[in-house]
Amino acid sequence: MLRYVIRRLVMLLGIVFVISVGSFYLIHLLPGDPAVVILGTGATPQNKLILYKQLGLNRPIYEQYFTWIGNVLHGNMGTSFISQTSVASTIRAALPIDVELIVLSQILAFAAAIPLAMRSSRRPDGPLDRILGATSFTLLSVPSFIIIVLLVLFISIKLGIPHTGPSSYVTLSSDWIANLESLALPAFTLAIGSFVVYYRVLRSDLIATLQEEFITMARSKGISQRRIMWRHAFRPSSVALLGSAGVNIGGLLAGGFVVQYLLAIPGLGFTLINAINMSDYLLVQGIVLVVSVGVVLINFIFDFIINIVDPRISRE
Repeated sequence: MLRYVIRRLVMLLGIVFVISVGSFYLIHLLPGDPAVVILGTGATPQNKLILYKQLGLNRPIYEQYFTWIGNVLHGNMGTSFISQTSVASTIRAALPIDVELIVLSQILAFAAAIPLAMRSSRRPDGPLDRILGATSFTLLSVPSFIIIVLLVLFISIKLGIPHTGPSSYVTLSSDWIANLESLALPAFTLAIGSFVVYYRVLRSDLIATLQEEFITMARSKGISQRRIMWRHAFRPSSVALLGSAGVNIGGLLAGGFVVQYLLAIPGLGFTLINAINMSDYLLVQGIVLVVSVGVVLINFIFDFIINIVDPRISRE
C-alpha cells in the first residue's frame, strides 16, 4: 500500500507540472491585450512598452513561466492586472463557494442514487427499473445550463421564491439559511448529472454482485434482503461508484462554472470567466492551476479510498 501511495504521489507531481506548463502557455494564446485593458484603447505604443516592462511581459515566455511558478511555490500567485488585488486572496474568497456547491450537490446525488439503485437492482427490468432507466436517460441528455434556466424561470420568477434568482447569492457567514436557499437551484442542477452516473453505475454492479455465490449462500441462511444489500452487496459493488465519483467531482469543480456564471454566483467559475473577458492573465493562470491541482487531488483521494475498499487493487 505504501509503495502504491508513493507511486501515485510521484505521478501526481508530474501531472501537476505538465498542467502548469500547458495552462501557462495556452493562456497566453487567449485573444486580448492586458495593456489595452489597463491603459485603455488610446494607449500609445511607448506606454504599452513601459507597462510590458513593469509587468514582465516583455521577457521570453519561458522566463515568465519560471518566474511565475517560482513565486507560486513561495505562496505568491501575483497581483491582478485589473483589480490590483492579490490572486491568492481572490481565489481564497471564491473557492469556498465552489466547495460548498459541490458538497451539497453530491449529498443530494448520493442520497437519491444509492437507495434507488438498490431498489431497482432487486428486480431488473421491473416497472421501477424501467421508469428509472428512462428517466436517467432523459436527464442525461439535458444540458445543465438548460436545467438551471428552467428552474429559475419556474421557481424564482413564477413562484417568486426568494434567494433563488440570479445575483441573489448570500454568504454562509451572514445567513446560513439564505445561503442554502441561494445555492439550492445550482446544487440541484449539478446533482442531476451526478445522480444519473451514480445510479446507473451502482445498479449495474449490484445486479452482477447479487448473482454471486456468496449472496446465494447469504440468502440460504435466511438473512434479510435489506441486510444482504447493505452488508454484503454494497461494498463490493461500490468500487466503480467511487471511481466514477472521483472523476465526476473533479469535473464538477470545472463543470459548475457555467451554472455559476448564469446565476452570478461569485465562485471560481464566475471569477474565471470575468478574468478571461478582461485578459487578466495572472488571475486566469491562478484559477486554472488551483482547479487543475484540485481535480488531481480529488482523483488521488478517491483512488486511496478505493484501495481501502478493495485492497486487491494496490497489490495488482
